[in-house]
Amino acid sequence: MKLNQLSVFLENKPGQLKKACDLLAKEQINIQTLSMADTRQFGILRLLMKEWERAKAVLEAEGFVVKATEVLALEVSDRPGGLADILGPIEAAGLNVEYMYAFAILRGVGADAKAALIFRFSDPDAALASLKAAGVNVLSGVDLFN
Repeated sequence: MKLNQLSVFLENKPGQLKKACDLLAKEQINIQTLSMADTRQFGILRLLMKEWERAKAVLEAEGFVVKATEVLALEVSDRPGGLADILGPIEAAGLNVEYMYAFAILRGVGADAKAALIFRFSDPDAALASLKAAGVNVLSGVDLFN
């Protein structure tokens, strides 16, 4: 299942990250996971949350530039080679990974331990079909947010 991620463009100056987080906290919107990247002029705060539409509206009302994009959450074995196993079907399908980051979730113990990674693909629909056909467990919002 595809998930909606928010990309919030922040001026590269002190206080911008806190301002965005304070707005979401005030509205009781919980951030499930995030990633931050920067350039010289701005940062990109990528957020996953259950109430993404409300979060987008709250942030935009305060002047933030926010873009919603589709990402996939993939279950990965939490062991050496787990990521490589997921990348095999991705490469075989000719999919381009634009970026990825970890989700703070862990299931199972020992050899059964699983983690989740968030992937942004150039073609999320093709990625979803290819990964499901390869038997990769694509997680839903219910799996992640509950």
